Amino acid sequence: MMMKTILMIGCGRFGFRIAKRLNDMNVQVMAVDNNEERVSAVAPYVTNAIVGDSTDPEFLKTLGVANFDGCVVAIGDDVLASIETTSLLKDLGAAKVISRASKDTQERLLLRNGADEIVYPEKQMANWTAMRVGSDNIFDYLELTDEYAIFEVLVPGSWVGKTIGELDVRKKYNINIMAVKDGDNMEIAVGTEFFLEEGQTMLVLASQKDIQRCFGDK
Repeated sequence: MMMKTILMIGCGRFGFRIAKRLNDMNVQVMAVDNNEERVSAVAPYVTNAIVGDSTDPEFLKTLGVANFDGCVVAIGDDVLASIETTSLLKDLGAAKVISRASKDTQERLLLRNGADEIVYPEKQMANWTAMRVGSDNIFDYLELTDEYAIFEVLVPGSWVGKTIGELDVRKKYNINIMAVKDGDNMEIAVGTEFFLEEGQTMLVLASQKDIQRCFGDK
């Protein structure tokens, strides 16, 4: 199986963390930034690290954009550079462009200018923080759409000692229990006869409205 290749533009804190994670995943990364210090910092974690201006089409052409499996535009505060880079990458035949947004207007402009997907770290972290502090019973969540997410929630005391079938949670609460965690152990074969125990957490698929109704602090 061929190793995946990624072109990452922008080596600030966000891009740096992406590079380190991709390195752990044995993904080949070419990192580009117009700041020499940032390029030097990320160099140990990538295959190639290059100083250059990603808004210069002639420079981008030299990178062979179309040869990468995907491109990440991790540029932070320079909205114009982020949009220009995204548009140029698509013009040069990039297979997939994932761009970072820091505000709603930037998100819309990036999508209009060729981004295939948007990552919005500040918005996603704000949503996670609000969800976490809003209820002591919700430990984590993965947003799937604006409405639905996968949540890790504590098994309520009133559910302890009962089976999933007895609780009939899908019908009563409109949630789907996907797995149950007990410490470091995870059980994914959670049929209707599965007993819930004190201290366990569940991974459930539900809308944010239904999860708050069922597991929000009373």
